[in-house]
Amino acid sequence: MSDTHIASAFDRDLETIQAQIMKMGGLVEQAILDAATSLETRDEELAEQVRQGDRAIDALEEQINEEAARTIALRAPTAIDLRLILTVMKIAGNLERIGDYSKNMAKRTTVLAQMTPINGSTVALRRMAREVEKMLRDALDAYIQRDADLARDVVNRDHDIDQMYNALFREFLTFMMEDPRNITPCMHLHFIAKNTERMGDHVTSIAEQVIYLVTGDMPDDVRPKQDRTSIDPTVAPKA
Repeated sequence: MSDTHIASAFDRDLETIQAQIMKMGGLVEQAILDAATSLETRDEELAEQVRQGDRAIDALEEQINEEAARTIALRAPTAIDLRLILTVMKIAGNLERIGDYSKNMAKRTTVLAQMTPINGSTVALRRMAREVEKMLRDALDAYIQRDADLARDVVNRDHDIDQMYNALFREFLTFMMEDPRNITPCMHLHFIAKNTERMGDHVTSIAEQVIYLVTGDMPDDVRPKQDRTSIDPTVAPKA
């Protein structure tokens, strides 16, 4: 088999894998938005669609991993091509986790729909989820365009998600202290906020993988997390 034939076969394999990763990314983006919308509008049918849709996301991750493993075994890629394949596998893993968090949000939506709403909280959560979705869209664009600067911008924006989470955490504490009847719904809302914050972490991981793909180095200026609630929930995070 000629080197040219091997190279063209490898290129076709890469095109297949990258098409799958972009399809998976699109499904995850929609899951984030739909989960947040179902929470705000108390739309249990839409929440169920998010839960069911997670199966397609999981299936795509499995397909990507299988195709990537097959490509490595058959094509013996060079160092830079191997880096691309490994990056795709890690991106798929992060997308799968974001999909899981969207599904978890949808599950809690079904419970919260039966409870008295907490004023303003679902609007704030939807705004937070929307920002995470925008970050994910940019991270995937950075991957397609091999744009390390855009990926770095995504990494930096995770700070904003952490700040939103910290503000919501304090708000939920206030609601619970004001009225014990708010404790159960606020606990569910807090878990949703935390899941959304974790989505941001996984998007950041995707962006870091893009930086590694483009430059060959993982970012070494690791920013400390701004989620301080596990340290002292009464202390506001520093800007």
